[in-house]
Amino acid sequence: MSSFIDVDWAGRRVRIEHVWLRAQRRDRPLVVFLHEGLGSVSMWRDFPARLCEALDLRGLVYSRPGYGRSTPRASDEAWLPDFMHRQAHELLPALLAALDVDVQHAPPWLLGHSDGGSIALLYAARFPQALAGAVLLAPHILVEDISVASIAKARDAYRETDLRERLARHHDDPDSAFGGWNDVWLLPEFRHWSIADEIGTIRCPLLAIQGEDDEYGTLAQVHGIQERVPGTRVLVLPRCGHSPHRDQPQAVIDAMRALLADAGIPGLAQGTKTPPTD
Repeated sequence: MSSFIDVDWAGRRVRIEHVWLRAQRRDRPLVVFLHEGLGSVSMWRDFPARLCEALDLRGLVYSRPGYGRSTPRASDEAWLPDFMHRQAHELLPALLAALDVDVQHAPPWLLGHSDGGSIALLYAARFPQALAGAVLLAPHILVEDISVASIAKARDAYRETDLRERLARHHDDPDSAFGGWNDVWLLPEFRHWSIADEIGTIRCPLLAIQGEDDEYGTLAQVHGIQERVPGTRVLVLPRCGHSPHRDQPQAVIDAMRALLADAGIPGLAQGTKTPPTD
């Protein structure tokens, strides 16, 4: 069941929906889940719980403002191209502080999907001492034609199909969630958005996972991260689209197990490791 906490952000007080997983295991590493551009706590389904149970981790799942049961986006509020930077540099640190996460003495791991993966990278670049490492599922470091084309198709689907009704199961205000994400990604000026030059300072362990059939980005995204951050592990999954944790959850869990083991995390649950591929 979700809990709520108020956080000061962007000049106002916002309510953040969140769920703790295995909260009693305070001796275990914490992984914070950062959802996709249309995601929320509930849209992760059972993957966070499954991963935390399999790897004996604690988990924190939350809905960003505008999503899920968190404070919706105001009807006249338009997100700007720096919206992911603001989530990484302002909202996430404020939330962790409000929840008493000790990022200095026990830095968490981040697991981000799509926009959430980009936010994880931006956080890692800005706060290198406050992060143990990150797992990135279909992240973006630049805008590609395939991304814009698929997001334009999503806009048509929202207007013409039952997509709005399906999103309403996961968001108190589906127009807030969809409009904030879709409108900014389709701005002409957003075509120039890139964080490629910002991530080169990252030194924590990174695992970047992408499906061969990702309809929102090419492998230039994960290979671009690998080029700029030495030591990044890349796992490319066949028969997998934009959501590796839905299409191939066990492969994601096994790859994260290997990452944590090589980072020296003790007491990982046993299982077959899937080695990352370049």
